[in-house]
Amino acid sequence: MHGEFKKLLLASQSPRRRKMVGWLEIPVDAARGDIDEQPRPDESPSALAARLALEKSRALDELPSQAWIIAADTTVDLGGRSLGKPRDPAEAELMLRQLRDCPHEVHTGVALHIPQTQEMTVRRVTTQVWMRPYTDAEIAAYVASGDPMDKAGAYAIQNSAFAPVAKVARCYANVVGFPLCAVAALMRASGHILMVDIPALCRRHFDYHCPRQDRGEWVL
Repeated sequence: MHGEFKKLLLASQSPRRRKMVGWLEIPVDAARGDIDEQPRPDESPSALAARLALEKSRALDELPSQAWIIAADTTVDLGGRSLGKPRDPAEAELMLRQLRDCPHEVHTGVALHIPQTQEMTVRRVTTQVWMRPYTDAEIAAYVASGDPMDKAGAYAIQNSAFAPVAKVARCYANVVGFPLCAVAALMRASGHILMVDIPALCRRHFDYHCPRQDRGEWVL
């Protein structure tokens, strides 16, 4: 049996996730869930994203009554190697050079924790991403802006000035770091249906048309 839903608690300090969760038109608060985000030996990037999302979802100490906790973690997968947030500008430049003009994958784990019943579920979304052949000068200017420093793989797909991505296959919001379709699916499976059109949100905010909707795979 699922616990009664009163509000959603986002276990994240990410300004992007905080902004996006507000689009869902439900009661929501945000809190910080601090965990060790280092990969384990031989842990794949996709497994890392799922594990960290689950750990974040249960890392909060004080919980509002009847709150459901949602948490997410995003990892850039370059040939089976995890690229997290850069430690300094030099590492950001290195990551961007490694990603330049080649494909990679972005994995986001999204976890739902219902403390009333101790139910924990997780979904993982993977997007294929192809980067454009940006120049060293563009890398230097982007790193100097400070934007890469809190982002997996040292880039933001939505940064219009740098615009690092040539194309994506599947979910744009996943590359931003918060696949809203996965949030809706987890909540629906636990008994709460979000009364919002997720593909319409992606069109409105990202100018991105979800291919799952065309294939009939998206169900509200």
